[in-house]
Amino acid sequence: MPAQPEITRRDLSSRSKEIMDAVLGGESFIVTRDGRQIGELIPLRRGRRFVPRSEFAAMSRTASNVSLEAFRADQDATAEQETDDPCAR
Repeated sequence: MPAQPEITRRDLSSRSKEIMDAVLGGESFIVTRDGRQIGELIPLRRGRRFVPRSEFAAMSRTASNVSLEAFRADQDATAEQETDDPCAR
């Protein structure tokens, strides 16, 4: 793993847009002040939000079967079954 480039606190302040764009592009930096490392700027790890249809279909083929009757019974057993008007309370 390559060493992260060091930037000074002053660089971070004066070149913030450039540095943040680099972080957005996947770069990481060590921030220094008075020659001492004080922090690290790293990109956030974002989970994948989209699953391709083919991958979903492949996962579905190996999933266990679900009994709809048992699923509904579990829901009915755990959900509150109030029939009164909540606005009337």
